[in-house]
Amino acid sequence: MDMKLEVVVLPVSDVDRAKDFYLRMGWREDADFPGKDGFRVVQLTPPGSPASVIFGSKVSGAEPGSVQGLHLVVSDVEKARAELADRGVPVSEVFHDADRVFHHANGEKEVAGPDPERRSYSSFATFSDPDGNQWVLQEITTRLPGRE
Repeated sequence: MDMKLEVVVLPVSDVDRAKDFYLRMGWREDADFPGKDGFRVVQLTPPGSPASVIFGSKVSGAEPGSVQGLHLVVSDVEKARAELADRGVPVSEVFHDADRVFHHANGEKEVAGPDPERRSYSSFATFSDPDGNQWVLQEITTRLPGRE
């Protein structure tokens, strides 16, 4: 049976501020539904993504900003980084990992610039939403076998 990741729930402290941030990045608004007693659900989708994020009021019991390491796959990390910066999103410089496997947590072993060989899966940039939920841009130009 196929199982597809459809939605990731993000804990945020200010729904309108989060919504404005993600819309500024060019994400599509799929829903903004108010409910009873202050309940509210907002769903947004990154351009080209089959998966969405949901946040709102009374949607998550997690601490706002506690989600780390969500990956957005891009074909050109430098271009994606520049586009986010042009939209006013504070985004890190492009980097790769010294061990050349995957990026370490907290910037450990981070080396400035894209992977010297521009190997797929090996170049990154990071940004956070206003609450501190952290995203990683990951450049993938050629998928590993079975991942097409």
